[in-house]
Amino acid sequence: MSDAAVPDPDAAAAPSWAEAALAACLLATDPAGLGGAWLRARPGPLRDRWLALLRDLLPAGLPLRRLPPNAPDSRLLGGLDLGATLRRGRPVVERGVLAETDGGVLLLAMAERMEPGAAARIAAVLDTGTVVLERDGLARRLPARLAVVALDEGLEDERPPAALTERLALPVALDGVQGPLDAPPYDSAAVGAARALLPQVQAAPGVTEALCKAAVQLGIASLRPPLMALRAARALAALEGRLAVTPADASRAAALVLSPRGVPMAAPSAEPEAEPPEDRPDPEDPGEEETDEAARRALEESVVAAARAAIPAGLLAALSPFATPRGAGSAGRSGQPRRAANRGQPIGTAPGELRPGARVSLVETLRAAAPWQPLRRQASPGPGLKLRKEDVRLVRFRQRTETTAIFAVDASGSSALHRLAEAKGAVELLLADCYARRDRVAVIAFRGTAATLLLPPTTSLTRAKRGLAGLPGGGATPISAGLDAATLLAAAERRAGRTPLVVLLTDGRANIARDGTADRARAADDAAESARRLRATGTASLLVDTAPRPQPAAARLAAEMAARYVPLPHAGAAALSRTVRATMAPS
Repeated sequence: MSDAAVPDPDAAAAPSWAEAALAACLLATDPAGLGGAWLRARPGPLRDRWLALLRDLLPAGLPLRRLPPNAPDSRLLGGLDLGATLRRGRPVVERGVLAETDGGVLLLAMAERMEPGAAARIAAVLDTGTVVLERDGLARRLPARLAVVALDEGLEDERPPAALTERLALPVALDGVQGPLDAPPYDSAAVGAARALLPQVQAAPGVTEALCKAAVQLGIASLRPPLMALRAARALAALEGRLAVTPADASRAAALVLSPRGVPMAAPSAEPEAEPPEDRPDPEDPGEEETDEAARRALEESVVAAARAAIPAGLLAALSPFATPRGAGSAGRSGQPRRAANRGQPIGTAPGELRPGARVSLVETLRAAAPWQPLRRQASPGPGLKLRKEDVRLVRFRQRTETTAIFAVDASGSSALHRLAEAKGAVELLLADCYARRDRVAVIAFRGTAATLLLPPTTSLTRAKRGLAGLPGGGATPISAGLDAATLLAAAERRAGRTPLVVLLTDGRANIARDGTADRARAADDAAESARRLRATGTASLLVDTAPRPQPAAARLAAEMAARYVPLPHAGAAALSRTVRATMAPS
């Protein structure tokens, strides 16, 4: 394999324009086959240039549509054309944006805010190439073979729905792009010739096996990435004018498709070489089977090496030990969604009765009534639209609740000052972006025989610093008092319409009972009872074991709370803040 086939590890630390431009060439060569691209970039000239490059490489006249965030199903899938139906007196189908983009590319604006239902419907269309329309009394199947470009403008912990990104072969990161913005490696004429040649390009079975092995080595459980990498390898071969996929094509495809999706696992330990049998063939004249096996192993090793080399060196260190993949349509740390009567974000319509305060969707009401007009005019002749109460459609709303992180900090003992400093730093880091994410933070310190609310729920960084300036430390450990105070504050926040999260920092070794007496056995029982009370409220919780070594008592307390247990004996403010962010993100 040539040196160009294996990316340089240092160069992989930051995205390059050459890789982004190559991804655009591949997508223009095989749009529907590759599924699309996950374009992670803020709005700006760089993103506009990549999109313009993709448009120039695509065939002239190819459908290119843009879908705004939170588009209704009537726009996404289609439905009843209300105006035409009322004019003609019979149901008329209106195609949605997915069917309109058949054979083209769909741009999803602000894909990180896409709702789970919309992502699932787009994913189904990418899988089948068909829009199944079953609404408004209609049943249709419309062709929709298309590619999707998910425009991801989210912050570091925001992602588009996993159901969508899993089906997009090409992750493209433009933020932090280094190097000159050179012309793409292939022009529109070369891409057009590659599209014509692509159906004839073949890949040997060894290439598929090598890509699957690379996916396993990177910890990728899904079968889609290696299959998409195979499509990318065939497109690379077509761009070079070849009818067969080479090892270099497979290596480049693995670096583009597989590397951004996985984390390399530890390499298996080398096994001692077995003694060769006496009848081993002469190494200078290897048999055909041995030659094929050696070639297969060389191909697998080169593809795995290329995929691993393309992973940024600092990726492992940046991962939180408890970070989970973002769920589809996740709302970050903006709180859990809840249904609201007439406030918040519209999420569609539903049949309902007219009542004070209800908001009627006039268009959807007319849409529901339109198919029945011929029958109703026969039963009740006369001009005008015939409406009935079952036609009424009311607008549904959903509100995003604010999130409150309640830090319950063990301020007892000689290590209290160190742990309180960590809590203070974590609070300040979380508040740094609270205005954009509507987070609130509160701090409860427990020591001696009681718990004290040091910082009421706030979004003010100045107030937080002032409240945290002189935290007391030392004394006994009344864990039950701290948990009871956190439970009461969480209940108050929930009544105020916010979503609470309790973060308990302790070593779990309680020595003060609820009545203030020094009794370790009773203190442990009281702490377990308080933990079960917190669990009964359904409050999400996180227990950070601050002991120099992980303690069984803290693990048992976390189990009673139904909390995530994080042993971080040397946690700094940044590590604690990342862990809290991961916990606050709904899975």
